[in-house]
Amino acid sequence: MKRPLLLPLVPLYAAGVALREMRLEHGWEKVRILWYPVISVGNLSTGGSGKTPLVIALAQLLGREGFRVDVLSRGYGRESREAARVRSDGSAEQFGDEPLLIARKAGVPVWVAAERYEAGQSADHDFIQSGGELSGDPAPLVHLLDDGFQHRQLFRDIDVLLLNREDWDDHLLPAGNLREPLESLERASVLAIPADDREFEEKLREWGWTGPVWRVRRRMNVPQVDGPVAAFCGIARSEQFFAGMEARGLRLAWKKAFADHHRYTKSDVDRLIESARKAGAGTFITTEKDQVRLGALVNAFRNDLRTAELTVEFDDEKSVAAWLKNRLAETHMAQAHRKTMENQPAS
Repeated sequence: MKRPLLLPLVPLYAAGVALREMRLEHGWEKVRILWYPVISVGNLSTGGSGKTPLVIALAQLLGREGFRVDVLSRGYGRESREAARVRSDGSAEQFGDEPLLIARKAGVPVWVAAERYEAGQSADHDFIQSGGELSGDPAPLVHLLDDGFQHRQLFRDIDVLLLNREDWDDHLLPAGNLREPLESLERASVLAIPADDREFEEKLREWGWTGPVWRVRRRMNVPQVDGPVAAFCGIARSEQFFAGMEARGLRLAWKKAFADHHRYTKSDVDRLIESARKAGAGTFITTEKDQVRLGALVNAFRNDLRTAELTVEFDDEKSVAAWLKNRLAETHMAQAHRKTMENQPAS
């Protein structure tokens, strides 16, 4: 959503971004380093770009390539600030909706904390205590940092940045949705762009991008439903979800958009059921994140709730895997040298 009336405020926001950049460049804002490599997945805009399914896809890919993987997250919306390992049978209130979804779908350890460095420290400690460092693997553990492009207090070895044409044509907050200017993409190690936008990579090259580009495909797997449907969600770009339903031939008799990361209550569900009944809809469809946040409230829908699954696939998975293995091997050599230097006794 663009807000042109707020364009006069953009310079103020830009000044704040520039001030933080200066603090980082001069070392006034501390950047901490974990014991094992960190791959950050992020974007420039406020939500809705597919970071969570990309984290899941990378976790599964690295796992198939023989790496031990975990995910570090802030756990937006959770009630505690303490570092914790996500239990897949837990709740969004305990761990946040995105970490819980990742833990359930990726099948890897997920750690949450208000400070992601603390989440990483807990992950490192748990890995070492379990004897993981004795495995002899060239890179025994890799951290995936969820939504980490702006979280620069934690050092990352690889920055994966999701970018699309909508971002390219957008404005900074508060008039647009960009959290940082386009020039910030120069910090990225690799850009992940929509596979079906063939001209976008050429545009990026003309702009000056010389790094690798991954073409990714976002797929929405929608259950087939006969008859009118009631759709609801609490995500950043709800219009994309509703449009995806209609593009696949579903008849939306009624739809409801809540705020991003909305925490559902019993009264919310009661109103959803009543509104759908009045509209003549017998089936509900929502997103995976919303289903996670509903928790036990899903039982109120009986067997009438369906979930649309969002996944990410790489156009050239072999090239992505080869690039990651090469970069992680270089990172492992650098970290091994750093660990050796840290463990040497002072002269």
